[in-house]
This record gives sequence, C-alpha cells and structure tokens, in this order.
Amino acid sequence: MAGGAAQPGAELLAFERFRDSSERPPAYGYGPGSLRELRAREFGRLAGTVYLDHAGATLFSQTQLTNFTHDLMENVYGNPHSQNISSKLTHDTVEQVRYRILAHFHTSPDDYSVIFTAGCTAALKLVAEAFPWVSPGPESSGSLFCYLTDSHTSVVGMRTVAAAMNVTSIPVSPEDMRLAEKQGAAARNPDCQLPHLFCYPAQSNFSGTRYPLSWIQEVQSGQTRPVSVPGRWFVLLDAACYVSTSPLDLSVHQADFIPLSFYKIFGFPTGLGALLVHNRVSPLLRKTYFGGGTAASYLAGEDFYIPKQSLAERFEDGTISFLDVIALKHGFDALERLTGGMKNIQQHTFNLAQYTYTALSSLQYPSGAPVVRIYRDSQFSSPEVQGPIINFNVLDDKGNVIGYSQVEKMASLHNIQVRTGCFCNTGACQRHLGISDEMVKKHLQAGHVCGDDVDLIDGQPTGSVRISFGYMSTLEDAQAFLKFIIATWLHPPSSQPVPQATPGEVGATPAESEAQNTLAATLDRRSPSLREDTPTASRVCNDLPTAVDAVRLHPRLPEATRTLQTPLEKAVGVPDGDLGPCVITNLFLYPIKSCAAFEVTKWPVGSQGLLYDRSWMVVNHNGVCLSQKQEPRLCLIQPLIDLQRRVMVIKAKGMEPIEVPLEEKGERAQICQSKVCTDRVKTHDCGEKVSSWLSECLGRPCHLIKQSSDFERNAKRRHGKGQSAGKTATLSLVNEAQYLLINRSSILELQQQLTASDGNGKEELFPMKDLILRFRANIIISGISAFEEEKWNEISIGSLDFQVLGPCHRCQMICIDQHTGQLNQDVFQKLSESRERKVNFGVYLMHMSLDLSSPRFLSVGSQVLPVLKENGECHNLSASEKHQNVIA
Repeated sequence: MAGGAAQPGAELLAFERFRDSSERPPAYGYGPGSLRELRAREFGRLAGTVYLDHAGATLFSQTQLTNFTHDLMENVYGNPHSQNISSKLTHDTVEQVRYRILAHFHTSPDDYSVIFTAGCTAALKLVAEAFPWVSPGPESSGSLFCYLTDSHTSVVGMRTVAAAMNVTSIPVSPEDMRLAEKQGAAARNPDCQLPHLFCYPAQSNFSGTRYPLSWIQEVQSGQTRPVSVPGRWFVLLDAACYVSTSPLDLSVHQADFIPLSFYKIFGFPTGLGALLVHNRVSPLLRKTYFGGGTAASYLAGEDFYIPKQSLAERFEDGTISFLDVIALKHGFDALERLTGGMKNIQQHTFNLAQYTYTALSSLQYPSGAPVVRIYRDSQFSSPEVQGPIINFNVLDDKGNVIGYSQVEKMASLHNIQVRTGCFCNTGACQRHLGISDEMVKKHLQAGHVCGDDVDLIDGQPTGSVRISFGYMSTLEDAQAFLKFIIATWLHPPSSQPVPQATPGEVGATPAESEAQNTLAATLDRRSPSLREDTPTASRVCNDLPTAVDAVRLHPRLPEATRTLQTPLEKAVGVPDGDLGPCVITNLFLYPIKSCAAFEVTKWPVGSQGLLYDRSWMVVNHNGVCLSQKQEPRLCLIQPLIDLQRRVMVIKAKGMEPIEVPLEEKGERAQICQSKVCTDRVKTHDCGEKVSSWLSECLGRPCHLIKQSSDFERNAKRRHGKGQSAGKTATLSLVNEAQYLLINRSSILELQQQLTASDGNGKEELFPMKDLILRFRANIIISGISAFEEEKWNEISIGSLDFQVLGPCHRCQMICIDQHTGQLNQDVFQKLSESRERKVNFGVYLMHMSLDLSSPRFLSVGSQVLPVLKENGECHNLSASEKHQNVIA
C-alpha cells in the first residue's frame, strides 16, 4: 500500500527472481548489441509510449524505411506489365522478393507459389472463391468446409462463399479437434477424392494459443479428421498472427494454403499480403473473373480467354502494389540485421510474455482475490504452445469484472497502448468468456456491436483486454504495464500527475529498470510558445472577463434581470447542502471543439444548441480532428465570441490574439469533408492565417475548420419511454448531443471522495471550479441532490423544453487539468469506483421542440423544472413559479 509495506501479491515480480526460478534461463534481446540502443536508434518515436498491440500491427524500423526510401530515390520502377527497362527492373525485383519470401519460410518455388494480395483477408477470400468445391448431388454428398471456432472473422466469413455453392460449413471446437487427434484415423475410402477444406490458425489472435502444426499432415493424410466423412482433406493454415514472431518451416509443415499479412511482420507496408499455395494444389484451383495481366490471350467480341501459365500471373488481377512489394526486401534485410532471425524473435517475445504472465497472475488483493482473470489454454511453458499474447480482464476486490473500455482509458493515461474487445474472433471470445449464442444476440439487441465500447451488459463482460509483444518490445514495456496495474488497482491514488515513460527510460537495461519504481512524469512535444510560460492556464486568460454578458446584438434586458448573472468564481461559493429551487449557476460554450471554455451569463440558443457551441474544430495535416486526448494543450487555447463585431477572438499565452469571422465568406472558403464520431461533416477551412497561428502555437501542422452553415448533421436520437419520434434534432461538431448538463452537488460529492482518498490534510487538490471545467458541460445547476439529474426524463427552462437522453459516458479527458494540460488519473479512477464501474457523469439534453421565430436565451439564474422518469410527473410547482426567471 502507498506509504507503507506492500501487501503480499501487490508487488512487482523482479525479473532477476523470475529468471532464477526458470528451468531455462530466459533469452532477452539479440546478442551483444543493446536492445536499449536498438530502440533509441530504430524506434525513437516510441519515446514515452508503451506499445503493446503488436498482434494488431507491429512497428516498422527506421532502417527499413530509410533504405526503402533511398532505393526509390535511386531507381526508376515502372509498371511490371510493360517491357521497357524500368518495367523490367520492377518485374525482376518483384520476382526476387518472391524468392526471398519462400526462403524466409524454408521452401522454394519448386514447392510453393506466392500470390500477392491486398492482405490476409483478401488471400482467404481468394481461397474461398477458387477452391474446387463440389456441390451435393445425386451421386455426391458434396464438399465440406470446416474451420476451428478459434478463428479470425475473415476465416469464418469464407462460409458465405461456400454456402453459395451449397457447401455445408461445420465449426470445429479446439476440444473436438484434440479429441479427433487422439482417436486417430477412421476407416477411409482411398478412391474417394471429394475435396474438403479445413482451416485453423497456427496461433490464436485472441489468446496466443499455438495449435499443433502436426495437424497439417495428420488431416491431409486422414490420420485426423475434423469430421468423419470420406474424401480428400486440404488444409489452410492461417499464419498471419503466428509468423509475426515465429519461424515457420514449410519444408516440414506443408499446408496447402498459407495466407499472411506483411505488416504483421515488419509494420510496413500495410495493405499487402500474400497467399502461399502448394504447387500440388495449383491445377485444382478455379477462377472466374480475369483482370489485366492475367490473360495469355482473349477476345473482346467472343467468349474466348486463355490464362497465363504461372499461378501468380493467373491470380494477380491488375497491377500489383509493386513498390510495396519492393519494400518487403528491405523489411527482411532489416529484420535479419537487427535481430538475427525469427528464432531469436520467438525466444525474446515469448520470454517477455512468460515473465509478464507470471507476474500478472501472481497479483492479489489483500483478501487474496486475484486482480486479473487470464484467458489461456496453456501455462506459458514454451513458445511451441504459447505466443507472446496475454488476454485478460481486470477484476475488482469482489471478483467483478471491470469493463475493458475503462481499463483501456486508464492505460492510455499512462501512455500504454493496449487492444480491447473480441479482436475479430467471436468464437474464442465466447469460449473463454462463457458467452452463449443467445447472449451474443441479446447483446446486439441491447445495442452492442463489434468494435464499440459497450464492455459490460448485466455485469457480464462482452470482451477483454489484450497485450502483445513484438521484436522491439523491452522488459521496461512489460514492467511499465505491470506497474500500471499495481498502481491503479492495488495502491490507493496518490493525487499526483500520471507517471509516463520518458525518452531516457525507453529500452533501459533490465538492471536499470529494476531500480526504477515509477516512470517519471513528462509532457512531451511542447512548442516554445506554450512550454515556456504556462505553469497554469490561468495566465492564458488572465486578461479576460470571468463571464460575458453576450446580448449586445439584442435589446438590453431590464437591470433586475441582468442581476441574476453569476460567474464561476462566485457560483462555486454557493453552499451545495442547501437544496432549494433548481437553478442554472453557470453557462459555458466551447466555440472550438476541445479548446478552452467560454463562460457566459446569458447566451442565445440556436437550432444546434448554444449559438456557436463547438462550431469549429482543429484538425491535423491529414484533416483528422484533434482532441485533448491526442493534444492536451488544446485546453490552453482560449476562444471568445464577440457577437457585436461578429468575430471569434483566439488567445494563447505567448501568442498575439487572432480574429476569425463568425461566418464563412461565400465562395472563397475552401470546402472540405471531415468526421466527428463516425459522422461525415461538411466544413470549410478558416484560412492559412489562423492555420499558421495554431501550427506555431501547438508545434505541429494543423488547420481550423468550421461546420458549413448549409450542412445539417442529424442526431442519432434516443427516445425515452412514451416519447414520440418527432423531428430529428441537428448537431454541431459535438460528440453526442446538443447540450451537456452537470449538477454541482454531484461534483461536490466527487470532490469529497477525492479529498477523503488523499487523506493528507493538505489544501484542496481539486477545487470545485477546476472540477467543473474538467467535465466540459454547457449547463451547471444547483439545488438538487447528487446524481438526481440521472432520474430525469425531461426538463423545462423557461419556455424551452429538453429531452434528457441519458448519462454521458466519460473518457480520459476528465483527467486533464483544464488550467495546465497536465494529466491526473485520480478523477477517472475515483469516479469509476464510486459509480459501480460505470464512468458516467452528467446528462445529455436535446431540444424537444424549438421555436426560433423570436430570440431564445439561456441565462444564469433561470429555474430548471424536471420531469422524473419514474412517474412522468412534473415537480409540484405553480404556474407562476414555473415561469419565474424565464428569459425569452
């Protein structure tokens, strides 16, 4: 525990102790060269980041990219289908790469052909379409397609192609396959040549389980059968996950088809894979479509087509991605030079996984309950049965699963990159998590789809967390991950900034790493304009008014009305224990998405919410929206709206203020497309001047774009019980809804929990006004109990009626101090603990109906009248009370 002796099961397992207890001393690194030097030289971009998703995509080395770029600059590579000198160079180089691929897998063109594809999935689709399926008929029972249930989605998807041929697909569980292996060969008819196909992965991308390569020969020979039927069995070995960290000897394990993706091995190029086909199978494959480069001869006016002789030429329709193929040569060269080969990679990555598994599985709460539940089929005893993947869920001290989405968000606060979900392997996910077919369908009905963050339904997990190691992974990566688990779930919060890896620690030697108890905190990539002068963000706005009375374009209100306005500094002093009328205490809008808040006391309402709320956003050089999750310093950029002058003024410390017009200037604006939360939005670029200002401020190329006034983004409206659909509301560049409301009593309760968990008696670590800003709400209210707002179905504020859409599911942005841009995990962690693992805070609002024929406003001091979900009845207020403080 913090401040005292560590509880048994709560300390980090020393690598030396793990090494001493191993039967065989674990191999680490690649010979005399320092892995730390390799990381610094080849993967300097990993400084400060712990990347643990190598099963998803490994990372390319600097050497590969440099040599490939140099190759392209020195040589002219033309289309390989032409006959000129540059095209001949391309053709010959591509053929050399084919040989290199086959040599890497210990085989030759005598046995295998290489067909380049767009990836492993495209290779699988090719097999499904070209396999010589036999449909059932009077004289034949038809072919069978069998696949291991622990298979990638792309393998399972082959069954739809088979179904089009009336071929039956049969899923085979790992347990059934092992049972068939023990039972041995059944009676077979050697004369029956009915073709069947069995697919299985050499390594599960879910758990890292490695299935016997001996199954290849056993199934082909009939010694082991997935299903006891007569015929000839062919085997497809899905090697994409396996070959990323292990050697595959095709001279011994001669599968008929081997699909793979090269970015899994080298990290670059993406979008390039291959299908290795045994030459004995080549004559059996069928092809319907033919594209450029595949024809020996054909007629345009007659059904006449003769394919080319070689298998690759027949199946590589059109021009292959020849420059990417050339990049593979440099990938193989770099991998060999940096590591000495796949056997060394296999030992290095397995030993990292074995150490991490041993340490992770030993972690316990003081009660003796395990901290994680690991999904596995092996004891991590050897690389023959286990790859460098660990799949798990974190448990609380009562044994309840903590949702994977929350774990991922917490990990990202420590700059640790993991993978979550079911990893495109529903069969393994169901098997390990105990999810029935009926539950999968129920989850879909509840709104859960593959790839979302709905991690728990009725307390049961819908997926898990996966970490995986690559050839450049270090012991420090493993230990940083383990320290994160220990610090987050076994030690109480320390209310300190989040520890993050520093460049000096990347690739540190095991001895150096063992002496490190935590990783030093840092905030990387700061430009001089913000780095030098921003200990707190209050300096950025110290010349701004606390709140703005934004009614200068409209008739001034009576003096009595304007006295209702209360700025944030005054509102935080209102005693939350005195529950009275529910009123608005603060109003905020965020003109630029993810930038600082603009506080007002009265503000016009538009069709999309508060006028100009999140109308602009900052995008990177690729047009991708930047948020504080990628760039925390956005919170130090302060936009202000001047309605009278029709401009937005943007300020930041160390920068001269810049003005942007509120409306686009006709046809001169450059129209561009972007995305917000999967929605396509039409925007226009606000110009090079503000782009240069932001780029200098943030130290990276970026642009400011604004949602086009003629574009409507419709909300994905959720209707409460008894509510009619009505007209679909429109959104600005917000994530979910037009408004976000939070309750000061709810914030006070969280503040008290944070203070109690710190327990050091010092000054307030999380002042109320700072917590309010972290949640980036539009409307802050007081006068009700904590979290009472979550019981509401509708609210009225004057003549404005709002539907309460539901709670806001929080991400790690609430851990960012809006004054400094610094991260602190305590807010997210405490909110998770106190809210039963559901990191919800605040509620979304949407206009139920809106009449803008006359100006409408929201104002500080206005009364909020809720309708409860339970009975649908409004609070017992008189008509005069209901319309008190109405401003419209």
